Amino acid sequence: MSTVTTRFAPSPTGYIHVGNLRTALMNYLITRKAGGTFILRLDDTDQERSKQEYADGIMADLEWLGLHWDRVEKQSLRMDRYREAAGQLRENGRFYECFETPTELDLKRKKLLNMGKPPVYDRSSLHLDAAQKEAMRAEGRMGYWRFRLDQERIEWPDGIVGDISIDAASVSDPVLIRADGQVLYTFASSVDDIDMGVTFIVRGADHVTNTATQIQIMQALGGTPPSFAHHSLLTGSKGEELSKRLGTLSLRDLRAQGVEPMALLSLMARLGSSKPVELATSMQDLIDGFDIGSFGAAPTKFDAEDLFPLTRAHVQSLPLSAVRDRIRDLGVADADAEGFWAVAKGNVTILADLEEWSTLFRDGAEPLIDDEDRDFVAQAYALLPQRPWTTATWSEWTTAVKEATGRKGKGLFMPLRKALTGRLNGPEMADVMPLLQVIRPL
Repeated sequence: MSTVTTRFAPSPTGYIHVGNLRTALMNYLITRKAGGTFILRLDDTDQERSKQEYADGIMADLEWLGLHWDRVEKQSLRMDRYREAAGQLRENGRFYECFETPTELDLKRKKLLNMGKPPVYDRSSLHLDAAQKEAMRAEGRMGYWRFRLDQERIEWPDGIVGDISIDAASVSDPVLIRADGQVLYTFASSVDDIDMGVTFIVRGADHVTNTATQIQIMQALGGTPPSFAHHSLLTGSKGEELSKRLGTLSLRDLRAQGVEPMALLSLMARLGSSKPVELATSMQDLIDGFDIGSFGAAPTKFDAEDLFPLTRAHVQSLPLSAVRDRIRDLGVADADAEGFWAVAKGNVTILADLEEWSTLFRDGAEPLIDDEDRDFVAQAYALLPQRPWTTATWSEWTTAVKEATGRKGKGLFMPLRKALTGRLNGPEMADVMPLLQVIRPL
């Protein structure tokens, strides 16, 4: 049995975006490189916001990318285990009930900030006796539960950031169970990571403080904390905060725009590392080339436009077998598929662009003719050879037109291309001619 176990633990309260993907991919590649176990864990303790449609969407997105998990876990099915762990922490004196209202806590924070002090919870509820707690409940206050941190330095060697040391005295005792009974991420995740034998966790730099508190929670439960690595957060292409835009950078949106899985994976597997971004040829290629130690801690710029050159390169590298069904769906006969793909593939960025070329070949294009070329094009059309056209037709036709009109070079070829295809550039016209089923009248 492998000693490496990682997990990707999204909350099914929305769809996966590029920030989530970075976390998922790093954990996945580490696992596969080590021959370990990759767990998909749905952190769905927030029953109000968690939805099955999001859970289904998360799994569909991962499958689209080829990130296959070894097993699925759901926190909502583990509530009894969390209650058991909470009881263990109470017995050990590490769990205490609090009664402050959100307004009271906010006033405490503001007072400390005005005094120039860090807004750390003052542990006033830690010293309440049974009678005082009962009086609080009689007032209608609902108790919630905090973990009592040992106020010492929490240290670990981070796989990306390097050695980290956090003074627990500078951090508030974390709330682990809300007044309504909801088990919060910090607690459920700690219990799960111990129980599921997770040995390595990669997540965003915004979780560093969480990691410090979770290390103590795991130790208080008798577990051994895993190794950690905290990747940098993504910014926009100009360094602007990206977190507010992540909702518009969901994987399903990028997929709808035609981004190919291998293009997306290739970018995210190298973005923020010392290695150049290169289009991978396969998942194994990504696995072999991945090195968590090559990533830096500085904020990492992400530009969705960078996905399209990679997508273009990937699409253009595909064999006919990979796109034959797509071409058939466009109405291109199987007999013409090889010629169609050979001509179109060098002129598309996303596979959806193939439709534009199938339409051109099937229905023809509106002629694009400059006024000074109208007579020339009309004379050239009269010289068009009879069908069937072959790859030799373009040369034969333009030679005849040159002899009849005296035109040559760009003045000969460009007006004819524009008239036949309605565009200034594209595939070699010798290859286009056999595929043109219709030429629209001038």
